[in-house]
Amino acid sequence: MKWQSNSAYWSSALTFFAFFLTWSFCYSLFPLWLNQTLGLTGKETGVVFATNAMAALFIMPVYGVLQDRLGTGKQLLFVLGILMAGVGPFFIFIYQPLLESFFLLGAVVGAVYSALTFGAAVGTLEAFIERLGRQHDVEFGKARLWGSLGWASATFIAGGLFNIDPRLNFALATITGLAFILCLFWLPKSTSQASSRKSKVGLSEVWSLFRQGKFWRLSVYVMGVSCLYQIYDQQFPIYFSSLFSSPQEGNRFYGYLNSLQVFVEAGMMFVAPYIVNRIGPKQGLLLSGAIMAIRMLASGLVADPVSISLVKLLHALELPILLVAIFKYIVVNFDARLSATIYLIGFHVFTQVVTTLLSSPVGELYDELGFADSYLLLGSIVTVNLIFSFWLLENREQATNPEPAKMTGG
Repeated sequence: MKWQSNSAYWSSALTFFAFFLTWSFCYSLFPLWLNQTLGLTGKETGVVFATNAMAALFIMPVYGVLQDRLGTGKQLLFVLGILMAGVGPFFIFIYQPLLESFFLLGAVVGAVYSALTFGAAVGTLEAFIERLGRQHDVEFGKARLWGSLGWASATFIAGGLFNIDPRLNFALATITGLAFILCLFWLPKSTSQASSRKSKVGLSEVWSLFRQGKFWRLSVYVMGVSCLYQIYDQQFPIYFSSLFSSPQEGNRFYGYLNSLQVFVEAGMMFVAPYIVNRIGPKQGLLLSGAIMAIRMLASGLVADPVSISLVKLLHALELPILLVAIFKYIVVNFDARLSATIYLIGFHVFTQVVTTLLSSPVGELYDELGFADSYLLLGSIVTVNLIFSFWLLENREQATNPEPAKMTGG
C-alpha cells in the first residue's frame, strides 16, 4: 500500500538522519577536539585514528554476520542506539580523562567504542535499511540522502558550539542518539518470512562466499578502484589549500565547498537510483569508477582554485551512484540474505585493509613526486583497474522481484 511505503520511507529516512546527526556531532570536529582541547601531538592523533581504523576492521565482519543472521530483526540496531545514547557521558567522563592520563588505554577503549557505535555500525545500518527497502518498495538512495543531510546539519551547528564548549556537541549527540532509538520503533516489520529456519544465514554460507570467484572479482573493483580513490582523498585538503594565496584562505574555502558538496551529494542520492536502474548495477559501478578516475587525473592537471573546486564537487556525483550500485549489484549477483556480510566484508573491510597498507607509501609518494604527479600516477592505476573491472564484473540484469528468494552462484 502507498501509505505503508511512505511510512517505510520516512521512518528509514529519519533513522538515517538521526544516526548521521549523532555521528557528526561526535566526529566532524574530532581532530580539532584531539588537538585543541586535549592538546595531543600530531603523532598521538595519528595513533588514535589508526587504532580507530583497526577496531572497525575487526568489528565489521562480526556485525555483518550478526545482521545477516537477524535478517530484518532490529536487535543489533537497538544495541547501536543504546551506545549512541551513551556517547555524551562516554566522551566527557571516560574517553577524555583516559586520553589525558592513560593515553594508550584511552586510544584502545575509544577505538572499540567508536567502531561499535559508528565506524563498523554505519555499514550495518545501510545494509539493514537497503534490505528493508527492497521489501517495502523504498529506494535506498532516496532514504540514504537524509544521512548526508544529517551530517551536514550537525556540522553546521557543531562549529559554533565547539568554540563555546565542545561538551555541548557531545550532549547533543546523546539527545540525537535517543531520537535514533525512537526511530527504530517506527521502522516497519519485515514482510518476508526472514525469521524462518530456512532463511536463516549459517556460517557455512558465509564461508562459502570466499570460494566464489565472483566475490573476488568484485574485490578487484573495490580494492583497485574505490580503495585507491579513498587513499587519494585523504590528503586532498592539503593540496587544495596550497593552491590559494594562504593556507588559512584555502582552509576556509574548503569548509564552504565541503558543505556545498554534502548538499549536492544529498540531491544526487535522490537521483542515483534512477540512474542505476536505467543503466544497471555493473554499469553503475563502472560509471562511479570513471568519475573517480576523472577526478584523480584532473587533480593532477589543474592548478587554480576555481578548477580544483569543480574537481572536488565531482565527489558529490560519484558517492551516491557507488552506494546505490554496490547494493543492487550484490542483490543481483549473490544470495540477498548475505547482503550485509558482503557489503561489510567485500567493501568496508577490504577498504580498511588497503587503506591501512597503502596510506603511508602514498604519503611518501607525495613527498617524492609532489601531489600533482602522484595524482596522475594514481589516476592512471585506477583507470587500468577500471578497464579490468569492465571484463571481471558480472553483467546480470536487475531482477524484477525486489528481494530474490533464491540467488546463489559460484
